[in-house]
Amino acid sequence: MGLKEQLSGALKDAMRSGDARRRDVLRGLLTAISNTEIARVNVKAEAAGRTELTDPDVLDVIQKQAKQRRESIEEFRKGGRADLAEVEEAELVILSSYLPQQLTRDEVAAQVREIVAQTGASGPGDKAKVMPAAIARMKGRADGRLINEVVMELLQG
Repeated sequence: MGLKEQLSGALKDAMRSGDARRRDVLRGLLTAISNTEIARVNVKAEAAGRTELTDPDVLDVIQKQAKQRRESIEEFRKGGRADLAEVEEAELVILSSYLPQQLTRDEVAAQVREIVAQTGASGPGDKAKVMPAAIARMKGRADGRLINEVVMELLQG
């Protein structure tokens, strides 16, 4: 069973159990997935409608949704709206349950050290060598902002 089917099943379960927050988050997520599928329609293709997303593509959509929640939490906290931040945090917990286990800062640093050694990067000017490899290796398992921070720290130090 693919990830999209798992999400649909989880939506049905949430509706049956009366879990409104989970239901709403999953509905929004499935809508975002559908919108992504529609956006990818090949205009020249004979098949009308949309193309099915693969599991990695679905994970990308989930990650984008989670990133939006993290950014909203940060902005709500800055604006003194703890009530809205709590709502976003609860939604983030639901989205995170469908993402792979996130790497810790130490694990990200270890991966980046390996990449730095492989690429022969020696300073901040070599960031362009390290970042694409780091993002590709840790895609879905670490936030891009965290990867960037670690790369900058290691290349400057």
